[in-house]
Amino acid sequence: MSPTRRRVAALLPAPALVLALAGCGGGETEAPASSAAPAPVTTTSAAAAPAPAGGKVSANEASEEELAERFEQAGIPDAERWAEEVAEYRPYPADPNFPTLREELAKYNPGPGVVDQIVAVLQP
Repeated sequence: MSPTRRRVAALLPAPALVLALAGCGGGETEAPASSAAPAPVTTTSAAAAPAPAGGKVSANEASEEELAERFEQAGIPDAERWAEEVAEYRPYPADPNFPTLREELAKYNPGPGVVDQIVAVLQP
């Protein structure tokens, strides 16, 4: 490795180094276009990490923002709207089936399975 490449390599994080050096064949022939490309490099901070996929959120204590975030993670359409509705009808009894909430949300004609998706990520 040339002195210039060593200096650049010392400044780059390891994943970037791998990607940067991938194009520096140094006279070698390139791999055919049909070969698999390297996996994309992603970084996340601990603060930006999503909640666990199966995690539940409190219907009675979570903020609207927390509800909306969890609903989005669960793939619930119109997550912010449903978070607002869940927060509006608080408090809920300690029934994990949320009959009162189900009744209130049904008034808004949710799509098929939406109420079940919402209840699946909530805990009383």
